[in-house]
Amino acid sequence: MAAESPCAYKIARCGEWSGPAVTATLSYDERFVRRKRLTSDCGFSFRVDLPETTNLEADDAFLLDDGRYVAVKAAEEALLAVSGAALVRLAWHIGNRHTPCQIEDDRLLIQRDHVLADMLGGLGATIEEVTEPFTPEGGAYGHGRTMGHSHGPDDAHHHHHHHD
Repeated sequence: MAAESPCAYKIARCGEWSGPAVTATLSYDERFVRRKRLTSDCGFSFRVDLPETTNLEADDAFLLDDGRYVAVKAAEEALLAVSGAALVRLAWHIGNRHTPCQIEDDRLLIQRDHVLADMLGGLGATIEEVTEPFTPEGGAYGHGRTMGHSHGPDDAHHHHHHHD
């Protein structure tokens, strides 16, 4: 009978842990986890069973029940690099669609989306397809995600927003 793989019941945030660790390279979507079986970059299998769905950032770590750490790395992903003279205006349009966005001094990074690319191009943006790690801004109150929801024609904004 095979031994059950170790389990992570806790997360250690970047700066709250140190020491040797294997790594697990995960995409932005994969870094939003509650219960899952994962495999580290070196092929080590472990389980995740967290009390609630948690957003992981690069350099956070899973704390395994045997005391070991598995450090989280951001995977390279298919992204759009958005640049242009009106970068703040472009960022506003991206944010208005509740789209995850990595904000840098001279560009914005978003997941590839041809509809957003067309819209941003129409607003004068320069769009370049890139493959890089994706670490978008968290929620307004620290760790977290901006959770998208519809602002389409049937949404008359009679609902309440709660973003944290």
